[in-house]
Amino acid sequence: MSIYKTAESVSPRHPDKICDQISDALLDAHLAQDPEARVAIDVAGGHGIVFITGEVTSQATAIDIKAIVTRLAGEVEIIEHIALQSPEIANGVDTGGAGDQGIMVGYATDETPELLPRETVLARQLNQYLYDIWPYDGKTQVTLRGADIVSVVASFQHAPHDELYQAVRTWLGQVDATSKAELHINPAGDWQVGGFAADAGLTGRKLIVDSYGPRIPIGGGAFSGKDSSKVDRSAAYMARKIAIEYLHNRQAHEVFVYLAYAIGYDQPLQATVVLDGKEEQVIGYDLSPKGISTFLNLKQPIYEQTARYGHFGHQTFSWEK
Repeated sequence: MSIYKTAESVSPRHPDKICDQISDALLDAHLAQDPEARVAIDVAGGHGIVFITGEVTSQATAIDIKAIVTRLAGEVEIIEHIALQSPEIANGVDTGGAGDQGIMVGYATDETPELLPRETVLARQLNQYLYDIWPYDGKTQVTLRGADIVSVVASFQHAPHDELYQAVRTWLGQVDATSKAELHINPAGDWQVGGFAADAGLTGRKLIVDSYGPRIPIGGGAFSGKDSSKVDRSAAYMARKIAIEYLHNRQAHEVFVYLAYAIGYDQPLQATVVLDGKEEQVIGYDLSPKGISTFLNLKQPIYEQTARYGHFGHQTFSWEK
């Protein structure tokens, strides 16, 4: 394994994160009225236009799409085309089966209090620190060599170079006072145009930022905009919950959990846990989609907040407790 470890984070005003938040805010709006709503919404946006598409089967009424989009993206033209869930998919889900096939990966490590890789935690913490000062589009990146922070990248809209440099230095002094990290501050120059005015965004395009960082594999499915019948979301949360519990109960240092499903089938085709390199079968959990949803209480309108700074490592989420 490389002694170098790097991870990045993006602010909530990044174009992709705006799209994730719109997808999840629309999901929340449906769940608030109909906990059994079937929702799979994707958003593409940029340069004054937001396009919303996907499939929804819901008893919810009067969802104010314009108000949600305006709150998160400002005044933009909205093109909306949402259809009902396909009857073939619905048939499989109606009987309790998974809403899709896929492999979901859960992870936990004892190297940080958040039970996440340290480089991922640091990149996120720096982003949150800078976003509190400049609540705009922005990115951060942290590289470790062993335990040492050796380089930091920070690019934030409306942040003058010298002020951003000093803010990063202040943060670095708080987390690693001895670090002599190389800093790359607005390396392409200071910038004023960001968000949808600068770039297009798309739901589910920040999968690694949403998960554990590039050191840890992911199954590949996006989370945002999907209700809990979609196991690429709910089973990913369950895999994280299982990883945390095995880490604590077995006093492990690092845990991987793998759950695989077939569409329309309610039991996983694979349910394995790897504790400090040793593999065994996951036991003691109801891993059906309905069982996961009930155990983690996933039919609540809780999802917009997950689309801001990653889906793992926040104690407010049921799969983290």
